[in-house]
Amino acid sequence: MCYLMACVRLPSAAAASPLASFRVSTLPPRFARPGIRLTKPLRRFASLAASTARAFDWDDVVRVAEEVREDEDPSDLRGYFEKVRLCNRGSASKNLRFVDHLRQFEEVFKVNFGKNEAYTGGNVQLHYSLVTPEERTRAVGNAIKCLGGLIPGIRNELYPVKPSFEEPVFFSLERAAAPYFGIKAYGVHMNGYVEINGENFLWIGKRSISKQTFPGMLDHLVAGGLPHGMSCKENLQKECEEEAGIPRSLSNVATSVGAVSYMDMDGYSFKRDVLFCYDLKLPVDFIPKNEDGEVDSFRLVPVTQVANVIRRTKFFKPNCALVIIDFLCRHGYITPDEQGYLKLLQSLRSGDCS
Repeated sequence: MCYLMACVRLPSAAAASPLASFRVSTLPPRFARPGIRLTKPLRRFASLAASTARAFDWDDVVRVAEEVREDEDPSDLRGYFEKVRLCNRGSASKNLRFVDHLRQFEEVFKVNFGKNEAYTGGNVQLHYSLVTPEERTRAVGNAIKCLGGLIPGIRNELYPVKPSFEEPVFFSLERAAAPYFGIKAYGVHMNGYVEINGENFLWIGKRSISKQTFPGMLDHLVAGGLPHGMSCKENLQKECEEEAGIPRSLSNVATSVGAVSYMDMDGYSFKRDVLFCYDLKLPVDFIPKNEDGEVDSFRLVPVTQVANVIRRTKFFKPNCALVIIDFLCRHGYITPDEQGYLKLLQSLRSGDCS
């Protein structure tokens, strides 16, 4: 059975806004890296802290991390709150809606609002003829292919669609399309750290410039979305091997330490993500090696300097900054004596952790 109407030309994603009320249902010290010597003079990066419009390199990161700013209060948490806000933006233009582009697929979706109707009270249902998860997955997948460039970065990787983490899978959806449908997605994120002479260091990665999302930005050591049919532990071990060359003999002892969550609206995209967080204390002599081409390079950075980079710049991929802020709280780098501590803890779980 063919579920699709004819494909039509759609406006670019730049003219889009989130599907804010979308629901799916059925009808019925210096960086520790040998050989690094920095000779460039110290300079401020106020413009870089406000924007990552231009490329930056490790020398830029080092200077920002090490710079001593006499007028900066280390107990001021505003830089961390700004990173939380970057992952929890609201919708400023709800009048332009992704849902309107689903109307052409009448044998896949039933759109239950008028073209000029407000989001409140409306919903989108799957066609009653789509009975099994496999049928729903196939039909929605064909619709996504027909939408073409409206959903960039197609990866041919399926995410499970379910109302909460422990519920049965209703169907599976192309990973890149999940935020356009407002589908909750899950991931595993791991901080890899080393203790040297009583001081903690974090391994930080710089994303490949060829990455479809956030090219060239900073990451913590390992992260990946949770695909359909894979446990968190299995996925973490897979990502450890692919992204950092960490053998299972090491990744097997990674500690589950909780989760962060956020809800971010930008264009058509409505990201509702829950990230399961892990810590892994690594041997001093371990050196990560990327195996899948997604990471350009790694550096071992004192945790206090990682905190400086997060507070002062937008060098980190936004959701990775949240995971590191959570690490800073749990390991005592951000303490209850700092004003706004409890609010910061709460803000790290701004999304629906279910």
